[in-house]
Amino acid sequence: MKRIEREVSGGCQCGAVRYHASVMLDNSHLCHCRMCQKASGSIFAALVAAPDDALTWTRGKPSVWRSSELVERGFCANCGTPLFFHHLENGRTNLMIGSLDDPNAFPPLANTCTENMVTWFETITGLENTGATETNGADWAAAIKVSNNQHPDHDTASWAVRGRDGAGVEGAEHLSAGA
Repeated sequence: MKRIEREVSGGCQCGAVRYHASVMLDNSHLCHCRMCQKASGSIFAALVAAPDDALTWTRGKPSVWRSSELVERGFCANCGTPLFFHHLENGRTNLMIGSLDDPNAFPPLANTCTENMVTWFETITGLENTGATETNGADWAAAIKVSNNQHPDHDTASWAVRGRDGAGVEGAEHLSAGA
């Protein structure tokens, strides 16, 4: 795999866990294995790797679940956002592309583990595009916008983390970078 000298950041939906990578690898892909389907709650996991020595957790720490003897998966314990797939022996962490602040930066280069690809996967590009949320559900989009607890797609010096009930998370009310 080729190393890409590129600074990236990302994190979970609630902002309790953030990361930064100074180098990425050119392995962006869609993994269709059943473990990735279950871990992402989707029909595939969109992944791109950072070398372990180039990845730092800048706010909070992910919770980790070992899905096999060789693999651990990281997620935010507060909001549940899946963050990574880490093979314990290969020196890289595959980050969920959707958790990057700029998911457009790493278009997938391959489909992997296609024995588990859902039968209708190849038809999704032909589906009707119903347009932007603001066009088709303006009232709903406006209501979400004024009550949005989602962390913005950039690093912040501090952030008030909200729990599942919308209230502040005790001890995490004003997380700062490096916490």
